[in-house]
Amino acid sequence: MSDQSNNTGGNSGGGGNAGLAFIVGGVVVVLAIVAYFVFAGGGMGTQDKNVDVDVNLPEVSAPDVPTPAPAE
Repeated sequence: MSDQSNNTGGNSGGGGNAGLAFIVGGVVVVLAIVAYFVFAGGGMGTQDKNVDVDVNLPEVSAPDVPTPAPAE
């Protein structure tokens, strides 16, 4: 019997890499844009945040210590 080969020559199996490279490149560009807006602010004005926390609690006192009975 003879061996059948479908090899047409050249590089084999490289057709899917171009599409994958395009998708990965697009993801890298989107991540770069998101990182710019997250870390640099993207030109948005900064807001002055003044937080004033005032907690008024009632004064807590310990119970009175009982005095010991006199020794007889």
